[in-house]
Amino acid sequence: MKNESHIFGLRAVIEAINASKTIDKVFIQKGLQGELAKELMMLIKKEGINYSLVPVEKLNRLTRKNHQGVVALTSPIEFYDLENLIVQVIESGETPLFLILDQLSDVRNFGAIIRTAECTGVHGIIIQKKGGAPVSADTVKTSAGAVFKIPICKVDHIKDAMFYLQASGVQIVAATEKASSPIYDIELKVPIAIVMGSEGKGISNSVLKLADHLAKLPMYGEIASLNVSVACGVFLYEVIRQRL
Repeated sequence: MKNESHIFGLRAVIEAINASKTIDKVFIQKGLQGELAKELMMLIKKEGINYSLVPVEKLNRLTRKNHQGVVALTSPIEFYDLENLIVQVIESGETPLFLILDQLSDVRNFGAIIRTAECTGVHGIIIQKKGGAPVSADTVKTSAGAVFKIPICKVDHIKDAMFYLQASGVQIVAATEKASSPIYDIELKVPIAIVMGSEGKGISNSVLKLADHLAKLPMYGEIASLNVSVACGVFLYEVIRQRL
């Protein structure tokens, strides 16, 4: 059965996956047994769908219906193909500006970043299928509807997306406190993709190693870091400043 952005019930979720429904995440009751449960897990792993094993109380909060130990969150948007989007942007004659989110987990931060990205002319946001915040009702609300106005691409691996961008002439700028140069010293008039990391861990080391440039924001207070959505806004508006 379906209820707004939720699909619940073992058979219903299996059918939704087989029908190529865009599913952001599946919540499965811990210890769930049976042939259908096994079939669902095999399908989830085969399709690379994000999932979590949770106590039944979590599922009961998501829906009051008979969920049979499974609730899937569907996406309110259709995701774009990255390769096609890059070609479209390049052919448009505009200077490409992409945003890569490496394991960002908070939906409110995600929504705020989408809103700022739309306001600053970002051509597309790239997220990984597993581990990141879903495009949920909270994301839509926090983005003030911007989620419907900017292309979002889901990829299997962030690093593969970075390789493809670089092969297409797009330089990668990673936002990290580990950088020696501030963002203001980086040339941003060229085609670029900015990488923002997760709230707790920042950008993973394997992703940092692939970046063309590492950049930071100068910090003068006692707190060592900014909220990721705020930092992202500063980075994007420095792009605007340089390109004006």
